[in-house]
Amino acid sequence: MTGGSALLPGRKGEALNSPLIATDHHPAGYPTVAAVQHMGKLIHERTDGRLNIEMFAGGYLGSETDTIEVTASGGLDINRVAIAALNTIEPTTIVPSLPFLFRSKAHMRKALDGPAGDIILESLKPHGLIGLCFYDSGERCFYNTKKPILTPEDMKGMRIRVQNSDLYVSMVKALGADAAPMPLGEVYQSLVRGVIDGAENNWPSYQGGRHFEGAPYYSLTRHAMAPEVLVMSSSRWNKLSKTDQDITKQAAKDSVPFMRDLWDKRVNEARITVLRLGVKTNEVNDLSAFGEKVRPVWDRFLVTEQQKALVNSIRNI
Repeated sequence: MTGGSALLPGRKGEALNSPLIATDHHPAGYPTVAAVQHMGKLIHERTDGRLNIEMFAGGYLGSETDTIEVTASGGLDINRVAIAALNTIEPTTIVPSLPFLFRSKAHMRKALDGPAGDIILESLKPHGLIGLCFYDSGERCFYNTKKPILTPEDMKGMRIRVQNSDLYVSMVKALGADAAPMPLGEVYQSLVRGVIDGAENNWPSYQGGRHFEGAPYYSLTRHAMAPEVLVMSSSRWNKLSKTDQDITKQAAKDSVPFMRDLWDKRVNEARITVLRLGVKTNEVNDLSAFGEKVRPVWDRFLVTEQQKALVNSIRNI
């Protein structure tokens, strides 16, 4: 796709009914990309063709960090980002990123679809962003080159790749391993060359990145279920009529079950694929032992009363 640079900061004077420019660093066909495109179809239908979404997938418009800044300044309209990318600008977004906060996928979805999720989305307003909805990013688990992980002691001395996130670095250290922040694209070679002993991610990333070739032990810790977030530039949002704002927000919400259906199918396909290839997977009988180890991480990152209240409300669901 060409002409992307014209969509970066400095894009001004667009007609009120010009396409909403959306970006996602996931590739075309990925559940989040397909969900935003589905949202665009709903908006197009519900505004009688006045509004639609033009999607630039595959990181074409830049990294998540860069595009968040561009979106907040009004250079992009809609952006799908991992919630970890928002942690540094808004402490409330740290809450759903906490390890061992959600008891299950159903618990996570109910929390984020309810008042707690609304509070987190609303917290983005002062940063020039309108939070539209949450998408799934799966149950993250540890996988490694050496052995099944059954207790935190099994992780001692392992070098584990994490996202470039202080929260995830602290989590891995609290579990007794060494944290190695690195881009996702470097994980495969680092595993097969022995630079790292393992990583943590969801089934689709494990399978799609071929990480199972270097790390055949997949332990179902389900330690994090941090969502992805769909945000919109406040600048473009404020140019919409109240009617079109309502249509846009409702279309975003209506895209969530569409995305989740695609995601659940993708997770199942990835899991079946790697199990057929001989991956050794194991349940973890006592997750409370892991939870106890990471409680100091909660204490470090829960610095506001609002964060603490959100955690309590989510745990009580």
